[in-house]
Order: sequence, then C-alpha cells, then structure tokens
Amino acid sequence: MTSAVMTYLAMGGYAAYVWPAYGVTLLVLGGLTLWCVGAYRRRQRELERQQRESGR
Repeated sequence: MTSAVMTYLAMGGYAAYVWPAYGVTLLVLGGLTLWCVGAYRRRQRELERQQRESGR
C-alpha cells in the first residue's frame, strides 16, 4: 500500500513539476475566488447605499 502511494506521488518522475503546478493552480483559483467574493460584497454595499439614497 505504501509503495503504491509513493509511486503515485512520484508521478513517474515528474513530481517536481506536477505538484508545484497543482499548488500554483490552487493559489490562483483561491485568489480569484477571494477577489470575486470581495467584489461581490463591495457591489452589494454600493447597491444598498444607492437604494437608501434614492428612498427605495
């Protein structure tokens, strides 16, 4: 069992390229997610402010 897992993690000798690529991908996707959530919240606050000012 352990050797099968180690073989998988070694990625056929390309682990030094594959795992960092996964890491960078997760970092970018996580950053984009946080950026989108922040933008959504900013737009929601702006919309609420505009609605209060217009008397809705």
